[in-house]
Amino acid sequence: MNYVNLESEISSTDYPGRGIVLGRSGDGKYAMTAYFIMGRSENSRNRIFVEDGDGIRTEAYDPEKLKDPSLIIYSPVRVRRHSGGIDTIITNGDQTDTILVGMEGGRSFEESLRLREFEPDEPNYTPRISGLVRISDGNYRYLMSILKTDQGDPASCCRYTFSYSDPQPGKGHYLHTYLGDGDPLPSFEGEPTPVLITGGLDEFAETIWNALNEDNKVSLFVRSIEIETGSAKTRIINKNH
Repeated sequence: MNYVNLESEISSTDYPGRGIVLGRSGDGKYAMTAYFIMGRSENSRNRIFVEDGDGIRTEAYDPEKLKDPSLIIYSPVRVRRHSGGIDTIITNGDQTDTILVGMEGGRSFEESLRLREFEPDEPNYTPRISGLVRISDGNYRYLMSILKTDQGDPASCCRYTFSYSDPQPGKGHYLHTYLGDGDPLPSFEGEPTPVLITGGLDEFAETIWNALNEDNKVSLFVRSIEIETGSAKTRIINKNH
């Protein structure tokens, strides 16, 4: 599959759901990361991203309107610093913490996710998507994962992990939960989409935010991580502010 324009790919559907973009800046100096959320219901749209240490968490924009927090309040981003480098974990649910705890206990990214499956939100059974950005001694690689039903059958969980070593400048991958709108929502299929990464952090953020459907977009997190030093810069955009 050829690398495609990121903005065009995101805007090709009104409802990709939640999405992760991982890649490398055009100048090769930065790991580029992004996570966005969308919503169709009042409960899903009643959210913002807030910084939480090195990571972020979701919060209710209006606490009085919060109904069921079980699948919408979580920490999408956690950072793990260790002797081997820096790991940035990005997911669309509370499996962020499952991965963090698992890796702290010696499990790999993939092994940690064997403890989880798709979300229990019948009839959609939303896939759990996850990413791991690893920077160590000036080297950079990333992994992406999706846990989903077997063609909509909740009796079986399919688990796919994709590993990208030494990503090339200006290139990345995009993984999201839904192929588009529907009832039930159709789960993402296939490998993460190869996409082109252009511009610096602010342009990266604007490209993704502007590509998301105006009615359904909720919040966006983007971060650039300098591969040589591990220093990071973050941007958060909330529709509710």
